[in-house]
Amino acid sequence: MQRKLLLLEDDITLSDTIIEYFEDNNFSIDSAYDGEEALIKVYEKKYDLLLLDVNVPSLNGFELLKQIRENQDKTPAIFITSLNSMTSLEEGFDSGCDDYIRKPFALKELFLRVNTILKREYLNKEDIIKIDDNIVFDMSSYVLKKDEEIIPLKNKEIKLLKLFLLNPNELLDHERIFSYVWDYEEEPSDTSLRTYIKNLRKIIGKDKIVSLKRLGYRFNS
Repeated sequence: MQRKLLLLEDDITLSDTIIEYFEDNNFSIDSAYDGEEALIKVYEKKYDLLLLDVNVPSLNGFELLKQIRENQDKTPAIFITSLNSMTSLEEGFDSGCDDYIRKPFALKELFLRVNTILKREYLNKEDIIKIDDNIVFDMSSYVLKKDEEIIPLKNKEIKLLKLFLLNPNELLDHERIFSYVWDYEEEPSDTSLRTYIKNLRKIIGKDKIVSLKRLGYRFNS
């Protein structure tokens, strides 16, 4: 499932860089260069998340988000700004943002923040995921049931299944899987990963997890 973002950023070079990065990571992203343009786009389309620079022409990011929230639009929002005072930080959260990232920043950091919020939103909307007619996974309790029977899973198998369910039909490379499933101090293992994949396939079906040689894995929803 391709997620849709709106980026409000009046620095064209930075805007193009962010757009290219997210599109390369299977996101759809619209751009706006001033607050009024962004407000129109929010009213016209439904977005999964808003990336909002603060100091932009016509309507700054803080005022923009306040108007959006006053219209009962709860779309998650991250402020992108060079402002670094505590007052600015407080104003940002008071206007209804979910996160705040200061310039300059690494694109990977922004990407991780976006994904963290989107996963949280996804879990809030749907706790019980139907994998097949007779297989369900509870994303809050981490319980997998097949034919109403609880199927025991190892901790890393649970993490791996959760990662697949959060990113259906998306190619997940080994680096992304390792960073999610293995703890920071642990050494990832290709052999162990293949074992976890094999065990999950036995339960949910071989066709559900597709191996793409040297690229990674994809969960077919």
